[in-house]
Amino acid sequence: MKLDNKVTSEELTEIVGEPSDVARKKVISFLDEHCRHFIERSPFIVLSTSDADGKCDASPRGDAPGFVSVLNEKQLLIPDRKGNNRVDSLKNIIANPHVGLLFLIPGLRETLRINGKAFVTKDSELLEPLVAQGIVPKLGIVVEVEECYLQCGKAVHRSGLWNSLTWASKEELPSPAKIYADHVKIDGMDEEAMEKRLEEGYLKRLY
Repeated sequence: MKLDNKVTSEELTEIVGEPSDVARKKVISFLDEHCRHFIERSPFIVLSTSDADGKCDASPRGDAPGFVSVLNEKQLLIPDRKGNNRVDSLKNIIANPHVGLLFLIPGLRETLRINGKAFVTKDSELLEPLVAQGIVPKLGIVVEVEECYLQCGKAVHRSGLWNSLTWASKEELPSPAKIYADHVKIDGMDEEAMEKRLEEGYLKRLY
């Protein structure tokens, strides 16, 4: 199917209309007390990056509420906890410092969005306070805040994200182990073996 009816930048305003005064004026360039409180209560963020060619990546990051540290009104520090060693986000940041962050708090419809520039740090003095389960992260991401604003909760409300009555049963959910097994196609790594690998990782390799 050919899709060629692309909207131009000139057409956007004509189609969607002008933003409200609230939408225009809600953006601030620093972390005030409201932003700090939101970040302190957030256990989960999405980190958006892109490489030098503009190829994008969105990475989930999560830990106990407040795992993202506010260094000052213009800087955040995100610990890089143990993962799969692909470090796609870190490679992207080194090539292109522009990042976008989305902070979520379970049960709250509104989200906090932060845009800015980042760099990867190995500074032990910065990273030691972010210790978890006795393990200090080897690396962290410092974000220089340029834009900060609250996002209205329409998307979360429409999705029923926090409403357990809308959640599918376990039997209806995709099987991560089967997806991994079918995608990697490694000899001996069937769905059962992959399920065991995943559970061991969640139990023993979180930090």
